[in-house]
Amino acid sequence: MQRRSQTAVLAAASLLLAAGCSSGGAQPEGGGGSSAAPSKSAAASPGATPESTAPPAKGSVKVIRTLTTGLTSPWGVAVLPGGDLLVASRDTGKIVRVAADSGKKTELGSVPGVDPGGEGGLLGIAVSSTFGADHQVYAYFTTASDNRIARMNYDEKRPPGNQLGAPDTIFKGIPKGQVHNGGRIAFGPDKMLYAGTGETGDTGLAQDKDSPAGKILRMTPDGEPAHGNPGADSVVYDYGHRNVQGLAWDNDKRLWASEFGQDTWDELNLIEPGKNYGWPEVEGKAKGGAKGPGFVNPVEQWKTADASPSGIAIARGSVWMASLRGERLWRIPLDGTKPVAAPQAFLKGTYGRLRTVVAAGDGTLWLVTSNTDGRGTPHKGDDRILRLKVS
Repeated sequence: MQRRSQTAVLAAASLLLAAGCSSGGAQPEGGGGSSAAPSKSAAASPGATPESTAPPAKGSVKVIRTLTTGLTSPWGVAVLPGGDLLVASRDTGKIVRVAADSGKKTELGSVPGVDPGGEGGLLGIAVSSTFGADHQVYAYFTTASDNRIARMNYDEKRPPGNQLGAPDTIFKGIPKGQVHNGGRIAFGPDKMLYAGTGETGDTGLAQDKDSPAGKILRMTPDGEPAHGNPGADSVVYDYGHRNVQGLAWDNDKRLWASEFGQDTWDELNLIEPGKNYGWPEVEGKAKGGAKGPGFVNPVEQWKTADASPSGIAIARGSVWMASLRGERLWRIPLDGTKPVAAPQAFLKGTYGRLRTVVAAGDGTLWLVTSNTDGRGTPHKGDDRILRLKVS
């Protein structure tokens, strides 16, 4: 594994934050524009449904429809302003648009420079907070030398397969590995771009304050350190993560992240700037509730066989967490920062591995399977996108 650090950006960081991913020890996963700091004021985040009371202890999930089938190694998903979905293929490097009404697929094109292998390839995608004006699509992907983030102009008037402009790399030098490449990116309510990274299997990188690996990064749409970060000259927002693949904000603009554990505990974390989430010193909740000096306990935890979480979304007052090895969708009902009941599992084993879940904006969810990624058992029609009615 090579260490590619963004020294000029990260060297001055005083506090780092990290994010973890991938389950099963050496086993892989199976086992924008304002520069204001994040606000904790009550304001609805994009795609969230305002809640005046805590959600009920027990919820429900109903599959309304199968939107589309026949996707190849789908990973990242971004919702366009009109509701259509952009879907990234990890192994082919292609991005397709899926119509939210008909499920029709249109290929935008391939992202140049993607070097798939192991858990690497074309991973997270996001559309800019000002997409209506700039038509920018952001992608997190693995190259021959590193993981990086680039943006491309999307022109839907061009012929299918040729709708992406040349990539403009805004951030590079994130270490790559066969495992634990992180990869989820999303624009927050503050219009800053957040990225979850992994420690590539080199556990020490999660605590290394000069490396962007094993962290959550926060940057401007141009890839510069965002105002209000713990280190004024650093994109690092927190540290001590193994492999982060899920990012979502609640109605009060709090950031939540899912994390792959090693052999014992997967985690759902409430993210705060400058905090240390413990990996590799600790995994899961510490006995007695104290994780140790300077370490933050997860809000919830799962045995790795039951979860191995990737994407998360927030809807109807709950965090919804897609699980790969666990092959189920978890619901974690929240009252502020605290769960109101034990996590509840849905769709166990029904659709296989679940990679990404996205809030549709009306209280429903888009759920993406992950059975063609080399670790699942594909069935006819895989991979697919499902629409869920949840409560």
